[in-house]
Amino acid sequence: MLTALDHVQLAAPPGSEDDLRAYYAGILGMTEVPKPPVLAARGGCWFEAGSVRLHLGVERDFRPARKAHPGLRVTDIEAFAARLAAHGAKVVRDDDLPGHKRFYSEDPVGNRLEFLEPLA
Repeated sequence: MLTALDHVQLAAPPGSEDDLRAYYAGILGMTEVPKPPVLAARGGCWFEAGSVRLHLGVERDFRPARKAHPGLRVTDIEAFAARLAAHGAKVVRDDDLPGHKRFYSEDPVGNRLEFLEPLA
């Protein structure tokens, strides 16, 4: 039986780790966690924030995920959107999900990310 979602993996091009660290740790505020040595040799990086785990894996023939995406719950979504915009990230608001405020953005390699907050 399924009990939980362990992590979501997104692809990234070779050599993008520093940009990913600057974005996921520096801007989103996630913590980078060490990969096991056998996996670290493949490149990429892993991040966590609370129970949220995102793995960025190197893909030689990389194409960013433009439709598929993780949906990440946040608190104080307006401040979060302002933080991303202040760092030059695109913020595309969307009011189509009843009971939520949400917006879309992209990581530095072009992967789509959804940020949402349930309305009180």
